[in-house]
Amino acid sequence: MNKTSLTQYIKEAVAAAGFDACGTAPVAPLTAETAQLRQWLADGRHAGMTYMERYTDRRENPALLLDGARSVVVMLYSYKPPATQPPDAPKIAYYAYGRDYHDVIRHKLKTVIASVAAACPEVRLRGFVDSAPVLEKAWAVRAGLGWIGKNCLLVSPRFGSFTFIAELLVTAELDYNTPTAASRCGSCRRCLDACPGGALDAYRIDANRCISYHNKRKGNNGIDIGRYCFGCDCCQLACPWNFAAPTHRHAGWTIPEIVRFSAADWQGLDEAAFNRIFAQSALRETGFSKLQSNWNTCLGKQPSTSRRCPGN
Repeated sequence: MNKTSLTQYIKEAVAAAGFDACGTAPVAPLTAETAQLRQWLADGRHAGMTYMERYTDRRENPALLLDGARSVVVMLYSYKPPATQPPDAPKIAYYAYGRDYHDVIRHKLKTVIASVAAACPEVRLRGFVDSAPVLEKAWAVRAGLGWIGKNCLLVSPRFGSFTFIAELLVTAELDYNTPTAASRCGSCRRCLDACPGGALDAYRIDANRCISYHNKRKGNNGIDIGRYCFGCDCCQLACPWNFAAPTHRHAGWTIPEIVRFSAADWQGLDEAAFNRIFAQSALRETGFSKLQSNWNTCLGKQPSTSRRCPGN
């Protein structure tokens, strides 16, 4: 295949696997972005995420992850839910409403890789989701899929910020999308004002103050988690780009109990039932004991009047 045909074939395989958007960019060092990462680490804003200190060279130069890589294919998978939790339930971030996205995305990447390898055996590909040392948001910007917002998340003009990001490195030249020129956040600061922990400056986040970081960690971290027992969507719920974004179309992804359980259901949940119901859930990473402590803390709390987060 020539590069145009190969690009089209890959994008069709990506769509067939169930991704919602796709863009392409040439492999090149992310020098400025890695400098920002190093400064963020030096400032200690990564809290206990020491893994971010490793493999900085690979984050800067993705060619180190696949010999001969020439192109990056970036994919988005929308997760804005069509139905949300009952008002009295302890809140869970939307990304954890369904099966663990790492497992879901990896399966889809394998499907795309197998399809392309069968059609073009001379082309090698390697797939990544966010547990790999890849600066995924920077690549999404270079692939023309959106911009990094003031809340430090990728904002897609079509899907808002409720998207998972995945990447493919490809050992072939492709036709490339035009990079996103600049942020379209303008003077808006709703995400900054909505953050309950005050973790956000414009385009910078301090994990030491982030609810989503603390309520998933073991032990008592001394942070008021509000009504969120797992993760936090406050900055995203405040973002105008998310208001009109469509809900996801991925039948079977949502775990039904997430959007059905009332406060009483959570209070009556024992560890055996938790492990059975949420066996494929991202909630596993925190575990029953910590989550039970979290949701008991959250239950009975009223929405805060000092911040504008609907979930907190």
